[in-house]
Parts: sequence; C-alpha cells; structure tokens
Amino acid sequence: MTKIISIDKDAGLKVPDCVEIPFIEGDGIGADIWRAAQPVFDTAVEKAFNGKKRIEWLEILAGEKGFNKTGEWLSDASLKIIEDHRVAIKGPLATPVGRGMRSLNVRIRQELDLFACIRPIRYFSPVQSPVKAPEKVDITVFRENTEDLYAGIEWSSESEEVVKLTAFMKKELDTDLCSTNSIGIKPISPEKTRRLVRRAVAYAVEHGLKSVTLMHKGNIMKFTEGGFRKWGYQAALDYFGDVVVTEKDLWETHDGVLPEGKVLVRDRIADMVFAEVLLKPEEFDVIAAPNLNGDYISDALAAQVGGLGIAPGANIGDRCAVFEATHGTAPDLAGTDSANPCSIILSGAMMLDHMGWNKAADLVRQGVATALGSGKATIDLAPGMPGCQEVPCSAFGKIICETIRTAS
Repeated sequence: MTKIISIDKDAGLKVPDCVEIPFIEGDGIGADIWRAAQPVFDTAVEKAFNGKKRIEWLEILAGEKGFNKTGEWLSDASLKIIEDHRVAIKGPLATPVGRGMRSLNVRIRQELDLFACIRPIRYFSPVQSPVKAPEKVDITVFRENTEDLYAGIEWSSESEEVVKLTAFMKKELDTDLCSTNSIGIKPISPEKTRRLVRRAVAYAVEHGLKSVTLMHKGNIMKFTEGGFRKWGYQAALDYFGDVVVTEKDLWETHDGVLPEGKVLVRDRIADMVFAEVLLKPEEFDVIAAPNLNGDYISDALAAQVGGLGIAPGANIGDRCAVFEATHGTAPDLAGTDSANPCSIILSGAMMLDHMGWNKAADLVRQGVATALGSGKATIDLAPGMPGCQEVPCSAFGKIICETIRTAS
C-alpha cells in the first residue's frame, strides 16, 4: 500500500493512514526545534486517531547540512521528493545578505510554484505583546510568492547589464536613469494575482470569515500594485460573485450592513493597512497582498502577538505544499537547546489541517496554548511573562506532548 499522498482532481488530497512526510531540519536552530516538534506531531496523531493513523518521516538534505553532505545547498532531487510527496515541512534555511547564493526559501517556493504564502496570526495568552489588546489580532495573510520584487530580477550599480538597460530605456522609452543606479524589475501579473485572491476568498468562505482586504500601493505604482487591486476584485467577483460584496455595494445596496453569509472584499493602501491593524485589528480577517507587502505585514502582525516565534506559515500551490517556521536560523542559539519551537509546531498544525487530519491539528494548537499558559516557556518568551519559568526547547516540546496526551 502506498504511503505517499496523491491528488484526486475532484476530491482533493488522498492521504493514506500511514503517510510518509518529507522534512528539512533546517540551519542554525533548525535541528533543535525539529527535535522538539516531531514528537508533538506524532503524539497528536496518535491521540487523535487512537493509533489508526501515523506519519513516517523522510529527511531531505538541504541548506548547510545538505551542502556538507552532498555538495549541494538544495538539489533537484530534493525538490522532486517534495513535489512527489505533495506535502513537506521545513525549518529555517540560511541565506547570506547582499552576496552569495540565492535564497533557498525563495527557490523552493518558485520552482515548486507554491504561489500562496499563508500565515494565520493569532494571540496566545499570556505571551507579552507591545500592544494593549493583542487578543484582537486574528488575521490570516495571503502573500503572493512567485513574482513582485522577490522574482529576483535585478542588477547591481554600474554593471554591464545596468549600462545596457539604462541606454535602452533612454533611447526607446525616453526614461533618463543614471547608470550608477542598481535596478530591479517588479513583475505583477493578472494570472498570478487572480489565483492568489481566489484562494484567499475561498479560505474566507470556508472558514465563515467576513472580510478579505486587498493590500496594495496602487496609488503610486499604478500598473503593478494598481493591477493587483484591479485583478483581485475581478477574481473575487468572477469566482465568488454570489458570495462576495464590494465596499461600494455594501454602502449603496446594504446601508453599510454586511448580509449574513456574505464576504466583504475591499482594498486598502499598504501604509493605511499598517496603521489600521494597530488601531482596529478586529476589522481584518484575511489580507491578500503582493509579495513584498505580504512579507512586511505578516511580520508586523506577528510582532503584535509576541513575535515570529509563535507565527506559523505555509507555502501552498496546486501541486504541493511546504509548511515552515517563519523565523530565521538564529545561529547564535544553535545547539543550545534554548530556541522557541512554537512556529514550526504551529506550522505542523497547518500541515495536518491541509491533510484533512483536523482533529490532530486542533490538539497541537490546544497543546501549544495550554503549554504557554502553564507558566513555562523558552528563553525568548519567559522574561516577558510574569512568574514564568524558563525551560529548554526540548523540555517545552515535552510539555506540549504531555498536554496533548492528557487532553479530554
């Protein structure tokens, strides 16, 4: 019997009771947080299904560990394993800033066409927060993964490419740029915008949420981010015309009151979104954004609830999905057993939901919430939680496992 997930065009994922899931341990603190997280997933699946379902873990070599063992940071064979298995989970992977290799995270997303970066951000009491009412934050960000500035089309100052490009633009497009500029190209397309917004609205409909906000800077970048706004509205109306209500219709037809069972689709300028999620976060359910805006806003929202250490993430496409810790590698903490494993653990809960193993996913989230409320936490969280005892990464993972085992 196969242990690999398959896709039925009508029924979606077909997940065997004994399923093989690839994982990438990750660089820096990756090994520490993975050792804490894996037992949590196994415990939740065992508890939820009384031993009738289980996961067999298949390690993929990538990042520094992959390079040290195979000479490749991320091989084509590793990408093929993820694509074939349909679902994978990973820790953080290191990328040099301003030099060296291209981001492995970006490469995974683009080569596997994982176009939707999904980050559900909520507060877990009593984690310290810099805002007065973090419990009002319950927002899911849908960030387009494959284009915008993250497409990686850029050239350095005074390079041969920049000299050629500036000369061409001056001659053919009447645009006078200095050759000492570094230049990047920002592609945003109707096709990729539409599929992201379609998934964002579908998520809102499926979860009974009230609004999807298109975040853009279309007042300045009228054809790229302005296009994102225009194509986003078109997708929402084309695919969900019987369910969605635009802001214009809300006031002209419904006197400002959203009808029961409908989803409001609206747009906001990017800088306004940053202000409004601080002032009235309860008015946002789903935010759909181009790549760079989505990167900024998801990290800003995570800060409102206590940081990236408790923020999960998923990269999902039509062929496969990769779930990941949203923070960095924190090399100074590597091997110290002090890192916070909550991000990858909560990302694993998203993975279980994606597989249809929702009962196990709920146990993982409940386990994290109970553990954080128990008066014990890792070094990044404990100092801000009055009376909290600081515990190692491995010990915190064991606390979560125990809360799951004893859950009613």
